[in-house]
Amino acid sequence: MNMYAFAWIQIQMLVSHANRRTGRLVGDRGEGVISTAIAVLITAFLGAAMWVGFNTIWKGAESNITDQVNNIGNP
Repeated sequence: MNMYAFAWIQIQMLVSHANRRTGRLVGDRGEGVISTAIAVLITAFLGAAMWVGFNTIWKGAESNITDQVNNIGNP
């Protein structure tokens, strides 16, 4: 067995022992995917809320603009 393989095995054994002592789960593979999914959902909800607010403001401004344009030239 070469030196690198032996060192890798020793490191894995130490990490495994430390994880058993602390009670941590060894696999953290899904953490990045879950965090990204949560960030995407938060961004989607913020975007939807911003769109509703923008649409409400635009409809109010549109009616005001229409009224003002129609009043141009009227005494």
